[in-house]
Amino acid sequence: MRKYPLTWFYILAFGMSWLGMISTVLASRGIAPFNSPYFQVLFIFYAVGPALAAMIVSQVTHGKTGIRDLNKGLIRWRVSLIWYIVAVLGSAILLIVAQVVTKLLGFSVTIAVPPVNLSPYVIFGLGVNFLATTCEEIGWRGFALPHLQKRYNALIATLIVGILWGLWHLPLVFLVGNPMSEFPFVWFISIVTNAFIYTWIYNSTKGSILLVALFHGSLNVWGLFITGVSPVAYALLNCVVAIALIAVLGKTNLSRRERVLAG
Repeated sequence: MRKYPLTWFYILAFGMSWLGMISTVLASRGIAPFNSPYFQVLFIFYAVGPALAAMIVSQVTHGKTGIRDLNKGLIRWRVSLIWYIVAVLGSAILLIVAQVVTKLLGFSVTIAVPPVNLSPYVIFGLGVNFLATTCEEIGWRGFALPHLQKRYNALIATLIVGILWGLWHLPLVFLVGNPMSEFPFVWFISIVTNAFIYTWIYNSTKGSILLVALFHGSLNVWGLFITGVSPVAYALLNCVVAIALIAVLGKTNLSRRERVLAG
């Protein structure tokens, strides 16, 4: 594990998360015994898998120092106010523009999103959403990205993280009622290209896991309220944004600052 920390991270992240994902997929199809509440608790591994993998590998390879380095990114909140605006409102702007593109180009929206009723259960769910996205980002951006940026430029590192992040979602393609099941390749492109925005925020904030988790969680929340977005329009917009970030900021850092490297 000390020799190949990144490989072990992905083995553990995929293994633990897929344990939860596959159990949930089988439950959604009414396959016993996975539709039992006792088995559905495995779903928690879906959310916490990347974070657990990052902590296990960090502990084995660098001991308390490795865990402390992860925590530094998680509590790095002293960044410019503009990055909080980007994290919270940037995702909403992205969805609104995609909504406009959907209407202008006449793309079909086949997935109906029910209106959101802010009941206590929904509010609790929104809290769980931010906890889950934080666990994801501890792994993808807090651990994998800086390790990859130590070996490659930000462009290549982001592509690797984005592709593996997209493949990590693969079991959800078979989840009954999941939007990814209708346009799996389009969603894959969206995830890979969306990763460039995360790298931009992460490197620009000197490695703030908190800010990328805030962007990730906000994107999920705004998606409940900003409806009528075609997956095709969203994928196209993400491609344009990714190309713009590369063109303006350069492939080396994808940021005005130097890319963040693993210690």
